[in-house]
Amino acid sequence: MAKRMRTEGLGMVSVREILRLREQGLSGNRIAQSVNVSRSVVQNYLRLATVSGLTYEQACAIGDSEALKMLGKGERQRRADVIVPEWEKVAKELLRKEVTLSILWEEYRGKNHAGYSYSNFCVLFRDWQKDAKISMRQVYKAGEKSLVDYAGMTLPLTDPVTGVMVAAQIFVMALGASNLTYAEAQVGQDIKSWLCGHERAFEYFGGVPELVIPDNLKSGVKLPCRYEPELNRSYLEFSEHYDFAIIPARVRKPQDKAKVEEAVQNVERRILAPLRDRTFYSIAEMNVAIKEKLEEVNLRPMKTYGGLSRWELFRQIEKDALKPLPSTRFALGSWKIARVSIDYHIEIARHYYSVPCELRGEKVDVRFTEKMVVVFHNGKSVAQHVRSYVPYQHTTVKEHMPPSHQYMRDWSPSRLVNWATTIGKQTARQVDTLLNSRRHPEQAYRSCLGLLRLADKFGKERLEAACTKANSFGMASFKSVQNILVNNQDKLPPSSPEHNPISHSNLRGGNYFH
Repeated sequence: MAKRMRTEGLGMVSVREILRLREQGLSGNRIAQSVNVSRSVVQNYLRLATVSGLTYEQACAIGDSEALKMLGKGERQRRADVIVPEWEKVAKELLRKEVTLSILWEEYRGKNHAGYSYSNFCVLFRDWQKDAKISMRQVYKAGEKSLVDYAGMTLPLTDPVTGVMVAAQIFVMALGASNLTYAEAQVGQDIKSWLCGHERAFEYFGGVPELVIPDNLKSGVKLPCRYEPELNRSYLEFSEHYDFAIIPARVRKPQDKAKVEEAVQNVERRILAPLRDRTFYSIAEMNVAIKEKLEEVNLRPMKTYGGLSRWELFRQIEKDALKPLPSTRFALGSWKIARVSIDYHIEIARHYYSVPCELRGEKVDVRFTEKMVVVFHNGKSVAQHVRSYVPYQHTTVKEHMPPSHQYMRDWSPSRLVNWATTIGKQTARQVDTLLNSRRHPEQAYRSCLGLLRLADKFGKERLEAACTKANSFGMASFKSVQNILVNNQDKLPPSSPEHNPISHSNLRGGNYFH
C-alpha cells in the first residue's frame, strides 16, 4: 500500500511563509524548498487559501486556529475502485516545458470525475517514481541566489590591555551568478553577528537576492534536517524584513553550497593568508584590512568569464536583478515563551508587562528588542510595550486590567491576607503592606504568592519569624523575607532598629555645628 504523505497539520508559521513567498511570485518548487515540505503540500495549501480567500496579510492579522479553520482540515481519502492513471505517460508528459502535475491531474479528473484527489494523485505518482534517482544541477540566475557560510580559517584578535588573543570569525557571502563576494570579521557566530553580516553584505551588494542558501549553522538553522530543518525564528523575521526566502543547504551535501565554498577558499587564500602575521587590536581595524584585500579579490579577472572581474560581471548581469534594500534596517529581537501570571503580567529581564487579563494562566510568545516588547497569543499580537529596564517594576496598560468583579471571584487582596493569616499575624501584616505598596494591588499578587509559598520550603513558623524581623525593620518585599530565611537571620535573637542615642564625652553633639 502506498505511503500517505503529509498534506495537513503544518504550523501557521509555515503556512504564512507559503502565502508570503507566493505573493513574491516564487514557484511552487521554490516555496517547497524554502518551507521544506513537498510541492504537493504547497499546492494544496495555496489551493485552500484561494478557495477561502485567505491572503498573507489576513493570515498575519488573525489567530492560528482561526486561519487553519478557514483553510479547512482532514485527510483526503483514497478509494480502490478508481481508474489508475498511466504513470509512464504522466512521467513522459512532465518532461515537456511548463507541464506540471497539477495540469496533468486536472486533465485526468476531466476524464475521470470520480478519480483520485490531487494529493492522492501526487502520492501514487511519487511512489511509482520511488526507484528513480533525481540529481540537482546547480543553476544560478542573476539576482536569484546568494550563498553564505563562515570560513574555517580565523584571524587572531589581540586584547590591547591584557594581550590575550581570541579567534575572530570570518563571515562570507557570495552571489550565485556574478560570484561577487563579501567578507567581514566578527567576534563570534551568534545570531546578532549572523544577521548583521547578512545586512552589511546586502548593503555591499546594493540589493537583496531572492534566495539565501545558508549552511546549517545554529544561528540560522536551529535543527538541521534533510527534509524539515527548523529555522531560527529571528532569521525568519529577518528574511521577511528583507523579502528573501531561506533554503538551507542539505547536511553533508557540499554540492548545494559549492559557490560559497569556492568564495571561502578565495577569502582564505587571498585575504586571510596575507593578513595572518598582522596584529589587530579591534574588529574595526581588522575589517579595514579585510576590505582592502576584498576589493582586490572582486577586481581580479576571472578566466572562466572571459577575463571579467566579479565587479564587472555583477554590474553587467546582476546589479539590476537584485531587489531593492528596505527603507529601514532590521530591529533584532529575542523570543521567549512566557506564562501569564495571575496578575496578568509576564516577566522579561526582571520587569513585568501587562497582557489582557483574559490570558491569565496562558502561554504566550514574547518578542523583545532594545526598545519594544510585543506579546503574541495564538499567533496574534495582543500587547505592545515600550521596553523598560527598571527591575521589579510593572508596566501596566489600563485596558488590560480586569473589572473588580471578575478578579474578585478568583484572587483578591482579602483572599491573600486571609491566607497569610493562617500562617501568622506578622505574615498577614507583610502581605497587607505589599498590597498597599503598589499603585494597583494586582501588581503585588506575584510577590505575595512567592512570599506565602516560602512556607512550603521553610515552614510556617520560620516564615512568621522572618516576617516579624522584616516588619520590625520596615522591609516589605519577597526578596527581603527570602534573604532572611536563606541566611537564617530569623533564628537570631530579636533586635530592634530603634536604640537610645549614645552619650560619650568624645562626641561633639549637634550644637558643635551651630
